Amino acid sequence: MSIDWIEADWPAPAGIIAGTTTRHGGVSDGAYQSMNLGAHVGDEPDRVAENRRQFVTGCGLAAEPGWLTQVHGTAVRVAGSGEPVEADAAIARRPGAVVAVLTADCLPILLCADSGDEIAAIHAGWRGLAAGIVGATLSRLHTRPERLLAWLGPAISQAAFEVGDEVRAAFLTGDAGAGACFLANERGRWQADLYGLASRQLEAAGVGAVYGGGLCTFGDAERFFSYRRDGQCGRMATFIHRIP
Repeated sequence: MSIDWIEADWPAPAGIIAGTTTRHGGVSDGAYQSMNLGAHVGDEPDRVAENRRQFVTGCGLAAEPGWLTQVHGTAVRVAGSGEPVEADAAIARRPGAVVAVLTADCLPILLCADSGDEIAAIHAGWRGLAAGIVGATLSRLHTRPERLLAWLGPAISQAAFEVGDEVRAAFLTGDAGAGACFLANERGRWQADLYGLASRQLEAAGVGAVYGGGLCTFGDAERFFSYRRDGQCGRMATFIHRIP
C-alpha cells in the first residue's frame, strides 16, 4: 500500500520536499493503523521499522531522518554535530539532509531559508511553546528571521483543545497579548489556539512568511492520529528534506 502525505503549501525554493504523513499506508494495525512512525508508543518494532522504510521511499527522501527523542522541552539538535538526540527541534544544513518531528496533536513547525540552504523541524506542544522552543530554534539558525519561511502542520484546533488556567498563565507571563489566543468556555476553562500562539512567536521574532495551519488532528480521525481523542495511538511525521 502506498503512503499518503500532505505536501506543505508554502513557496519553498526548488530542491525542498516538505510535508506531513497521514495515518494511511504502512503495516501497523489496531490503535496504530496503519502508518505509525512512532517507535515509543507501544507498536511492534518491526512494523514501525517497515513503516519508516515506506515513509522514506514513498515521500521521495534520500535518507531516513535522525529521529529525535522528544521531551516537550527546548533543546535543539543540529544534524551532524554529535549533539544528543533528546531534543524537540532539529536543524540541518548539508545537502541530502532530512529532519522530522513526530506528533499526534502537538504542533509541528517547519522552517526553511529562502535560499534552501538551511532547514529545521520543531515539535511545539503547549509546553514547548511556553518554554521557548521557537526562539531556541531561531537562535541556532544562521539564517536571519526575515529570510525564513515557516509552515505549520496539522495540530489540535482551538475548538478541540481545552486547557486550564495554568496553561494560559504560562503564556501570559512572557506575552500579555497571548491572551487573544485563549477563549473562555462554559466550563470555566480555556480553548487554546496553538496555531495562533506559534504565529505570534514567529512574527515577533521577525519571521513574517508563515504558512499552513487549519488542519485539526482531533477532528479528522480518518486522516490523523490524535492522542487527546484516542489515548493510545500512532504518530505522524512532519518532515523537510533538502534534495542533494
